[in-house]
Amino acid sequence: MHNQYPRDFTNDQVPDEWFTWRQKIIKEQEQLARPSLSYWKDAWRRLRKNYLAMSGMAFIIVLVSLAIFGPILSPYEANMGVLAEQYQPPSAKHWFGTDNAGRDIFTRTWQGARISLFVGFMAALIDVTIGIIWGGISGYKGGRTDNIMMRIIEILYGIPYLLVVILLLVVMGPSLTTIIIALTVTGWVGMARIVRGQVMQIKNYEYILASQSFGTKQSRIIRRGLLPNTMGPIIVQMTLTVPSAIFAEAFLSFIGLGISSPNASWGVMASDSLGAILSGNWWTLFFPAFFISLTMFAFNVLGDGLQDALDPKLRK
Repeated sequence: MHNQYPRDFTNDQVPDEWFTWRQKIIKEQEQLARPSLSYWKDAWRRLRKNYLAMSGMAFIIVLVSLAIFGPILSPYEANMGVLAEQYQPPSAKHWFGTDNAGRDIFTRTWQGARISLFVGFMAALIDVTIGIIWGGISGYKGGRTDNIMMRIIEILYGIPYLLVVILLLVVMGPSLTTIIIALTVTGWVGMARIVRGQVMQIKNYEYILASQSFGTKQSRIIRRGLLPNTMGPIIVQMTLTVPSAIFAEAFLSFIGLGISSPNASWGVMASDSLGAILSGNWWTLFFPAFFISLTMFAFNVLGDGLQDALDPKLRK
């Protein structure tokens, strides 16, 4: 209850502080009367206030749409070109210009976006699946099981990531499937450690202990009680895994261990354009490098925005 504002003044002598006090009381009453928002609705409300994160989300949506429909709507083939039209600068006919084989860079850019986004999302999905299972079991079981599982994670974490990827690509041969496998061999370790930490914290909550006392199956407790409460950090980690996988695929394709030419990939396009830069054909490198950078920036700012929006400590 708020103390009533002192009224030792006449109507003609109402001070400004009284109006400020009155507006504060009305605002607090409106907040009390407002229905409480769920966790996800409140997170979405706070995310919408982060204009940089929303801009990143909008760019990702546009990028995915162009990756799906861009090559379909383009009149040119991604892997076929006309030698007579090689190194054409950006124009109304070829919006992003052409490369050394006369191929339309606009079409190849969105064809490469398909591969990069597919690798990024598949790597993130596999990392999340393995990380949730491994981290959930390790954190919930604890004791000897947790020690053994964490020692395995520490061994995998100590192996140089890039070395594992290169060795697998050399042994299995460069292909899209090989890249995804190579990126996920040790990529799930970070996700597993995050899930384990969250589960170890949540499993001591009262509703989890009550479920255990009633004899609820452990699989159901993990599936219905623990994992839904760890979705915030999992979603944030996913948004950071996707750009890492996209950059890794582009780097491997750039050095010749990933997608090979004439197939379209941002890394392949950047590799093919190195010689063209010296002759002044800047557009052959600019567009793939630009979209790699912008895509990584968009996912990172979205991940930062989600981290702030999903943090329960920031709820008001």
